[in-house]
Amino acid sequence: MPKDARVKLSPSILSADAAAFGEQVGQAVAAGADYIHVDVMDGHYVPNLTFGPMLVNALRAKTDIPLDVHLMIESPGDFIDAFAKAGASILTVHVEACTHLHRVIHQIKEAGVRAGVALNPGTPISAIEAMLPDVDLVLAMTVNPGFPAQSFIPSVVPKVRKLRALLDELDLEAELEVDGGINTSTVAQVVDAGARVLVAGSAIYNDRESVADAMARLRSSIPSL
Repeated sequence: MPKDARVKLSPSILSADAAAFGEQVGQAVAAGADYIHVDVMDGHYVPNLTFGPMLVNALRAKTDIPLDVHLMIESPGDFIDAFAKAGASILTVHVEACTHLHRVIHQIKEAGVRAGVALNPGTPISAIEAMLPDVDLVLAMTVNPGFPAQSFIPSVVPKVRKLRALLDELDLEAELEVDGGINTSTVAQVVDAGARVLVAGSAIYNDRESVADAMARLRSSIPSL
């Protein structure tokens, strides 16, 4: 179990107002966000196109908290240096997108950035098991990547539980993160299963309430550890 076992919130700006990213990030930080999650999509690995290093650089100028950058792109190794220089704190890559996962993970670490690896709902834990001692974060996708506001996939919860057990068995301090459909109705399931970093998009950035109120409501749904 990581020494810092509290549950962290990583608001995803994919659901934020694109015309006011700086302001919306500031609101999340003021409300106690632990990370800011930046979903980078290339239109190839996933069927959507979003952000690049320029946005990461702009956000870094607005806040000192960690930028949790999720690379949903093909050949992520080609872009590690650019995102590192832009100010990413964590770079998470998908195992399916890396021909040589070990090389990419160590490329991230050599760039001075924390390295993460992501598992899609249909990808088994065995695909990354050999790399667990080398990573700083494991991301279990609770939706198929590509679009915001998707429905949570309950069948991923046992995978999260198995990942938690494996990390604990190996006495590893990698953080266990979940992303997709995280809201007040699903948060207890993933935290009980062992997740300790929660990515939330539309549960935090929406038209129903302020970012501060949404963050407070989500935190109040997190079960005690």
